[in-house]
Amino acid sequence: MAAYERLAAVYERLMQDAPYEPWQQFMQQIFHKHAQIEINEIADLGCGTGYVTRQLAKAGYHMTGIDQSENMLAYAASRDTKQQVRWIQQDLRELETIKADAAISMFDVVNYITSPADVQQAFSRIWQMLSPGGVFLFDVHSIRHIEEDLAGEVFAEIHDDLSYTWFCEAGEEKGEVFHDLTFFTKEADSDKYDRFDEYHHQRTYSIDTYISWLEEAGLRVCGVYGDFDIERTEQLEQADRLFFACLKNQEA
Repeated sequence: MAAYERLAAVYERLMQDAPYEPWQQFMQQIFHKHAQIEINEIADLGCGTGYVTRQLAKAGYHMTGIDQSENMLAYAASRDTKQQVRWIQQDLRELETIKADAAISMFDVVNYITSPADVQQAFSRIWQMLSPGGVFLFDVHSIRHIEEDLAGEVFAEIHDDLSYTWFCEAGEEKGEVFHDLTFFTKEADSDKYDRFDEYHHQRTYSIDTYISWLEEAGLRVCGVYGDFDIERTEQLEQADRLFFACLKNQEA
């Protein structure tokens, strides 16, 4: 999984333009369409700074935010002023003592689990935590997006108080990419900037591979969607981001 420890302070700022509202609407559409039970308890797996977790809590769900990064969770908890969310530090491959009607894992969290065996183990753990009839919804980058839009590219963003450069390098495996990021953040009440670097590793797999691993874990794939479109399911290979909606059968 990615080490976000030094990024926690600026992560939510960088993600401020992310389509949070469509994300939340899409999740609720998936729950309504596929869940066999009423969704009350939701686990947000790889919750990061907890923005989506807190928004779902405001919408009335009982939320548990789970992340491997202690610093991310500390940041998330500091923004949870009404203490609406239970925050837990755990690795997705070793989830335990958690029960939920639904589990979500957004913003390509699953792509940070780069070993096939580890992805399969995480899916198995998620099956165990779900209530029968519950839903697991997660997103990943498509192979096309990683290989055509990310690998070999350089991105940059500059503000008065924050800037970064982001180099993407293809890995040896299909669907694999390494992210080399350098950040400069302005120190408070100073003209000096603090530099820190992040090196992230992601890998994605084919739709059929994910479906096979999910089914092996006991999760039935109810739908695969591209780029928030719950109606169209054709030409998924052209989508940037793929969403998998999975069900734990009630007889499980």
